Amino acid sequence: MPDRYRLEIDMRPDGSYREPVKPPLAARIFFWAILVATVAGGVVVAALALWFALALIPLVIGAALVAYLAFRFQLWRSGGSLGGRGPRVRR
Repeated sequence: MPDRYRLEIDMRPDGSYREPVKPPLAARIFFWAILVATVAGGVVVAALALWFALALIPLVIGAALVAYLAFRFQLWRSGGSLGGRGPRVRR
């Protein structure tokens, strides 16, 4: 298969290996700048998600309170109770 990756060993005639060439300083700085920007962007997205979730807590508490009061109002109108004895009947 001509598409396969072939391993090439860069050896000198005396049997020692050549050191790999380091990328230029500008390329290394650019790599680290991209890495720091990506991590900072992830932290910002996580902070915004947490802020949004915390901002919804009062809304959820208010909706639960309204639902509870509506439920209690319906129980009061029907004359029922949560005890399971049914409505009170006078004899």
